[in-house]
Amino acid sequence: MVNFKKYFKGDGIIWGVILVLTLFSVLAVYSSTGTLAYKYQGGNTTYYVIKHLSFMMVGFAAIYVTHLIPYKYYSRLAQLFLYISIPLLGLTLVLGTSLNSASRWLTLPGIGLTIQTSDFAKLALIMYIARMLSLKQDEIKDFRKAFIPIIVPVGLVCILILPANLSTSLMIFVVSVILMFIGRISIKHLSILGGIGIVCLALFILIAPMTKTKIGFRVETWKHRVASYVGGAKDEGEHDNFQAEQAKIAVATGGIIGKGPGNSVQRNFLPHPYSDFIYAIIVEEYGLVGGIVILFLYLYLLYRAGVIVRKADRTFPAFLTFGLTLSLVFQAMINMAVAVNLFPVTGQTLPLVSMGGSSILFTSTAMGIILSVSRGINKEEVEIAEESKPDSEPDNIGTIEV
Repeated sequence: MVNFKKYFKGDGIIWGVILVLTLFSVLAVYSSTGTLAYKYQGGNTTYYVIKHLSFMMVGFAAIYVTHLIPYKYYSRLAQLFLYISIPLLGLTLVLGTSLNSASRWLTLPGIGLTIQTSDFAKLALIMYIARMLSLKQDEIKDFRKAFIPIIVPVGLVCILILPANLSTSLMIFVVSVILMFIGRISIKHLSILGGIGIVCLALFILIAPMTKTKIGFRVETWKHRVASYVGGAKDEGEHDNFQAEQAKIAVATGGIIGKGPGNSVQRNFLPHPYSDFIYAIIVEEYGLVGGIVILFLYLYLLYRAGVIVRKADRTFPAFLTFGLTLSLVFQAMINMAVAVNLFPVTGQTLPLVSMGGSSILFTSTAMGIILSVSRGINKEEVEIAEESKPDSEPDNIGTIEV
C-alpha cells in the first residue's frame, strides 16, 4: 500500500482542500466551457477541460516541488523574485497584451505563452515583506530603518499594477498593510500611508480620464462598473451590469441543491463563466450547499494557516504563511462576493478553481510554499521530540518479592 505521507508532506488537511477544490474546478470548467467549445472548437467539448487539466497538472507539480524546498530558502528568493517582478510589471504596462484597454498580460516571445505578471509580483512582494518584517523586528518601529524599506517596494508594485488592474492593486495594498500591522509596524506610519494612498488614488481617478489615453479609458471603465453596481446603469456600464444580472439569475435559480452537474443554463449567457464568474456556475449547478462548501474550504484554509503560524517559532515562516494564505482567501472572497452581487465586477479569478494558466501556476506555487512551511515545522517538532528522549531506556526488570 502506498504511503502518501512519505511523498506528500506538510499539513494533510491543506492537501485535502487542494484536491477538493481541484475536483470542483475540473467539473465546473468542463460545464462552463461548452458554449466556448461550440463557438471556437467545432463542438469539441473536451478541448478546454483537457487544456485546463494540463494546467492543473503543471500547478500540482509546482506545489509538489515547492513544498519540498526548505522554507528558509524562500527568504533569499524573495529578493530575487521582487527584482525580477518590478521590471516585468513595467514591461507589461508598456508592451503588454491588451484586453479591454488593460495591459495585464505579457506574451513570451517564441512560445506565445501569456502570463499575468501581477500574479508573480503579488507572490514576490508578500515573500519580501515577510522577509523584511522578520529581519527588522528589533527596530520595527523605526520609520527609516523598517518602514521605508518595506513600503517603497509595496508602493512601486501597486503603482505599476494600478493602471491596468485596480482591484489587484488595491488587494495587494490591503494585504500588505494587514501583514505590516501584524508585523508590528507603527500604527501612525500605517495611518499616514493609508491617507496618502487614498488621496493619490482619488487624484489619479480624477485626472486620468482627462488624458484621453488607454489608462484614461480604463479609469472610465472603473467608474461605470461602480455606477452599474450602485444604480444599475444601462449606458456604458451595460456590459458589466449584464454580467452581474446573469450571475444573480444563476445564483437565484440554483436553489438548495442546484440543478446538477452540467445543467447550468446561465453559462450560455454569462461572459467568462469559466473564470470570473465560475462561482455563480457552481452555485447554479450545486446549489447553496455547493456554494457553502467552497466558502468553507477557503475559510478552513485560513484556519489551517493559523494553526501553522501558532506552531512556528520563527517570524519569517509565520509571516510568509499568513501573508500568502490571506492573499488567496481575500481574492476568493472578492470573486465570490462579485458572483452574488455583493461587490462590483472586478475581474478576479477564484484561486485553484477558475480556468487559467499563469494564475494556476502562481497560486499553486503559493500553496506549495505554505506546505513547505508546514513541512518544516513538523520536521522541527519531530527533531525536538527525538532530542528530548532519554539516551537509554531505564531497566524495567525488578526483583521478585517473596
